[in-house]
Amino acid sequence: MTQRPARKPRKPHTAHVVRTERLTPHMQRVVLGGDGLAEFTAGAYTDHYIKILFAPAGVSYPEPFDLERIREDLPREQWPVTRTYTVRAWNPEQRELTVDFVIHGDEGLAGPWAARTRPGDPVRFLGPGGGYTPDPTADWHLLAGDESALPAIAAALEALPTDAHVHAFVEVAGPEEEQKLATTAEVTWLHRGDRPAGELLVQAVRTLQHPEGRMHAFVHGEAGTVKDLRAHLRVDLAVPREDLSISGYWRLGHNEDGWQASKRDWNAQVEAEQESPAP
Repeated sequence: MTQRPARKPRKPHTAHVVRTERLTPHMQRVVLGGDGLAEFTAGAYTDHYIKILFAPAGVSYPEPFDLERIREDLPREQWPVTRTYTVRAWNPEQRELTVDFVIHGDEGLAGPWAARTRPGDPVRFLGPGGGYTPDPTADWHLLAGDESALPAIAAALEALPTDAHVHAFVEVAGPEEEQKLATTAEVTWLHRGDRPAGELLVQAVRTLQHPEGRMHAFVHGEAGTVKDLRAHLRVDLAVPREDLSISGYWRLGHNEDGWQASKRDWNAQVEAEQESPAP
């Protein structure tokens, strides 16, 4: 039996915080830079993401930082914890990487870090990954998500030509969470208020009068919401799988560790339930 080649270890990038900015009450921007980004590149996709490495409380690592050695020598509870975030922007000339974080007070790991980090702080991360960019041959584009998907939606809007036909829906807590985006497309901001997360987003997409022609869609956010919208797009409207980028970035009642551990099985189950035979 032919053996597969050994998997090449992933080498983390080491950057430093250049500056931070509070964009809205619940969105913090962190710009990273430094010589450690010399081998970093992005731009093929508008949903590029990185996996930031956080040391557990009370744990420090020897220099030079060696992720493979850490995982070989230390117990699992001392391994770095990863959190996945979208690349909001990458400037190769300035060698600056922009990442936006949703902040919920002291809740979570990455949000509180982003709120308190200061210029000069080191940041280690893996990536980038990614897989979606707006298809220029599509007749129109659907972009839909909540705060967690806003960085990728904003990047997609900026990548589209000014004459592109776009329907963009972003669900946020309230008007104070809206952002000014560099796009000529109309963005429909849905103010959640006290409603359940995703309720307004599902309603907006389900009641949209679809234009003629082929749609290319990007739909991301809370997993239950995404499941509902996937059923609408794949089953009700028979949108081809290749014209749809859809995934749950998070799930109500789960932290990221719990969600990421179950995400593959969840997605497989949802796909099995919703896939209909080709006509």
